[in-house]
Amino acid sequence: MPIILSLAHGAALIAAPSRAVVALGLWWNANTIAHNFIHLPFFRSGAGNRIYSCYLTLVLGFPQSLWRERHLAHHAGVPCRIRLTTSMACEALLIVGLWGVLLLREPYFFWTLYVPGYVVGMGFCFLQGYFEHAGGTVSHHGLLYNVLFLNDGYHEAHHMRPSDHWTRLPHHAVQNERISRWPAVLRWMDVISLEGLERIALRSPALQHLLLRTHERGFRKHLAALRTVRTVHIVGGGMFPRTALLLQRLLPEAEITIVDASLHNLETARRFLDGRIRFAHRLFETGTHAEADLVVIPLCFIGDRQVLYRNPPAPLVLIHDWLWSKGGDSVIVSAWLLKRLNLVRHN
Repeated sequence: MPIILSLAHGAALIAAPSRAVVALGLWWNANTIAHNFIHLPFFRSGAGNRIYSCYLTLVLGFPQSLWRERHLAHHAGVPCRIRLTTSMACEALLIVGLWGVLLLREPYFFWTLYVPGYVVGMGFCFLQGYFEHAGGTVSHHGLLYNVLFLNDGYHEAHHMRPSDHWTRLPHHAVQNERISRWPAVLRWMDVISLEGLERIALRSPALQHLLLRTHERGFRKHLAALRTVRTVHIVGGGMFPRTALLLQRLLPEAEITIVDASLHNLETARRFLDGRIRFAHRLFETGTHAEADLVVIPLCFIGDRQVLYRNPPAPLVLIHDWLWSKGGDSVIVSAWLLKRLNLVRHN
């Protein structure tokens, strides 16, 4: 399967060349196919592996022999000392030859599509490698990422058993495993405050309009299930209260209460709302049952989100979650916001 996928990558570069194909293909292949090939060569014969290494070199734009030396030194925890080999020299000449042909025959493609895509793809690879090991090896167990990246998210298990086949990695238990909710290339978002992003929305009417429009599509797709709702608790709905603004229009007969532990956030939200919305200055605790037909959970919820899925605190619970966290009846709010809206029912 990895060989077929790598051939499909090469075919995509020929059939539909673009910055996105170059960048995303480089990042994906380097961290899946080429990475696995380093640890477990795919062919029984040395000649077969050398030929395939040359193919990956042309597709990715860097010598696979060089990367193999560097990556195995990383696993051994020793400095990488590059020794020029025949394979490395041949692969470097292949890249020079390919780039020379592209530059002579397709200079526009080379400078405006290939080079920008190559630089972005290498940047993604840098982010991937950095955040997989920042402060120690970190894993990510998200299903979507591990399906697309051949279980690369089980990174601690991989470091414990680097010669294990990628299909076995999820079956290894790792004590005190460090797990991030983000795939490595998005892990920089751990240091971004969602509250800080929300404050930007407070100062931008255009951004407020965009947020209302994108979120309304998601709420309308769940509207049939919400027709019987009479009481709503919106958790953490302070600051820019997009959910309250939408639900008071979509559910005009419902009694809506915003529950927020921050008095300042409640006062900020009050500026956008009329007197029909109620406010409760208290902390919503995970595991408690809310006296409401519907509870809405924000993306920045502080607590164990999985408890909300396993034991919903109301007959209906709408959970704002990341794009890759699908649960219950789910709709995508916005792909560029990396956000979806999951509807969970209490059994």
